[in-house]
Amino acid sequence: MEISLANQVALITGSSSGIGAGIAKSMAKSGATVIINYPFDGALSDAETVLKEITDEGGKGMLCKCDVSKEDEVIKMFADVVSAYGTVDILVNNAGIQKDAKFTEMTLDQWNAVIGVNLTGQFLCAREAIKEFLKRGIDESRSVACGKIIHISSVHEIIPWAGHANYASSKGAIRMLMQTLAQEFGDRKIRVNSICPGAIQTNINKNAWSTPEALNSLMSLIPYNRIGQPQDIGNLAVFLASDAADYITGTSIFIDGAMTTFESFSENG
Repeated sequence: MEISLANQVALITGSSSGIGAGIAKSMAKSGATVIINYPFDGALSDAETVLKEITDEGGKGMLCKCDVSKEDEVIKMFADVVSAYGTVDILVNNAGIQKDAKFTEMTLDQWNAVIGVNLTGQFLCAREAIKEFLKRGIDESRSVACGKIIHISSVHEIIPWAGHANYASSKGAIRMLMQTLAQEFGDRKIRVNSICPGAIQTNINKNAWSTPEALNSLMSLIPYNRIGQPQDIGNLAVFLASDAADYITGTSIFIDGAMTTFESFSENG
């Protein structure tokens, strides 16, 4: 089955690297015009590299600087995209950070930074996307849905993670945000889902795979016995954004090599 996102505009937050870059590349290959979002000037070079790879292969897109935790910047980002391309069809709420600490040592700044990007950022972007979807309405030359939102969550929306209370809390909350939006706007044909990655080979978790010893330890958690790649997430995101997935909404889809089966219990725990 060939999946096309032709004539659609996809805004992918945090897409200058990692999972977001993988999603942007996959959506561009499927015909979408992609918005490469980066949060600060230091990430501009990475964003330019992603966009160049896309355009060198015949894809289309633009760069957009925005810290998704800041309301005024999110509003401006959506206004800029609509000004450039007329609308937004797909939002991938991917931007996320980690500020790890033991719970008794976690500072309020660490807590607020992670909640601000990982959760508040997803709220702000989803709100602006839905406003644009409702303003435009359904255009079946683009999609049978009025709009599509894909939240990038984590296996840690259901797996507790000691030393990462802020991160795990943000991901658990994303599940409720996603399901609430799917419930509230389903009758307007807006589809909202979450992708929940397990271990994906990106710089954010480099310590977990950068040495043979670390990678071997990681494999003890993954029955499928390989680390995921950004393209794995990109392939699923393309499907969820397409009309082939039109009856899928309000759902968390785990893409984790079976990590959530808790391999440590494979021989009675």
